[in-house]
Amino acid sequence: MPVRILSVDDEQDMEILLTQYFRRKIKKGEYEFTFARNGVEALQLLLARQDFDIILSDINMPEMDGLTLLTRINEMRNPVLKCIVVSAYGDMENIRTAMNRGAFDFTTKPINLEDMELTIEKAVEQIKFIKNAQQEHSQLTSIQSDLKVANEIQQTILPKRFPPWPHIKAFDIYASMKAAAYIGGDFYDFFLIDNDRLGFVIADVSGKGIPAAIFMAISRTVIRAIALTENSASACMKRSNLILCQESVNDMFVTAFYGILNISSGVITYCNAGHNPPILIRSDSQADFVPLTQDCILGALPEASFHEKELRMTAGDSLLLYTDGVTEAMNPQSEIYGTGRLLRLCQSLAAASPDEAVHQVSVEVEAFGNGAVQSDDITMLCIKYRVTIRRSTPL
Repeated sequence: MPVRILSVDDEQDMEILLTQYFRRKIKKGEYEFTFARNGVEALQLLLARQDFDIILSDINMPEMDGLTLLTRINEMRNPVLKCIVVSAYGDMENIRTAMNRGAFDFTTKPINLEDMELTIEKAVEQIKFIKNAQQEHSQLTSIQSDLKVANEIQQTILPKRFPPWPHIKAFDIYASMKAAAYIGGDFYDFFLIDNDRLGFVIADVSGKGIPAAIFMAISRTVIRAIALTENSASACMKRSNLILCQESVNDMFVTAFYGILNISSGVITYCNAGHNPPILIRSDSQADFVPLTQDCILGALPEASFHEKELRMTAGDSLLLYTDGVTEAMNPQSEIYGTGRLLRLCQSLAAASPDEAVHQVSVEVEAFGNGAVQSDDITMLCIKYRVTIRRSTPL
């Protein structure tokens, strides 16, 4: 694209002078000149065309002088448009006024065309810089808009209705995910496998940003699909791992805890694929970490084997699942919240409902952070077992 220059001067000689001196650049399409005889004519051209880059304006002109034109140009608030004023050598007062009103630079009469060329080139560099900045800002705005939509989409794939099954009184469940950025790599999920079993999972994808969010969506879909057809927690993790190893790009992986709650008995069979150990909160305020199954992350080793363990919940017990965004939250002194603080807090949450427990942990972690920027996604899922039931009829 040529640099479009509007020359405003009541002297006919200026048009001849510029077109002759810059003839090679004009012929090559580098510069494109338009000429006006006074400020009024120039203003009409500026209003009719929005593509001028540089104004070369004389100060002393009939009908509308250069200083008035400069004021009107400033009212347009176009940061790309640069104005170079031209005046007599001794007219420093008007030149100073023009510079104070926002002129980019000036040149004096009689015109030194080499100096004018350098001034124009300097203005062109400024214009290129501003246009690049505007383009980058536009791209950033577009990306931010896309990320906002992506966040909304991501939130829709996570269960948001609580309680999810109001007619089921045997347990309560609540979960939340607070992304560190627009979109996150953590996820949680829960679903009824059949009339007597609840499947639940929490996971944390490696990395950050859009790649992590995409792998998060893939992982969540894979685990849920397999869990609904697989009776074993360890078998679900094994099959999920095989698929995720095929889908993994740039060595991405996911840590996950998947459990199956037998609603009638309170027994949970689970498999921990490299994830933080959940905390079992007993009704008597005892709180302990759930033993690991010593299994590896998902998406890394296709030949990996997976195992499962069992724990039993009784009426009033709660199970808190979380990602490392909780325990690795940092304060301004670079101290981490840690597992010890979380375990002590859980000992005071025996009577809390799942939403109260998740909220209380969130509040304490935020208070510990004391204004520090959240560096990782914070995700939690809590299940409270209400009563052991025996039944012969479906839920």
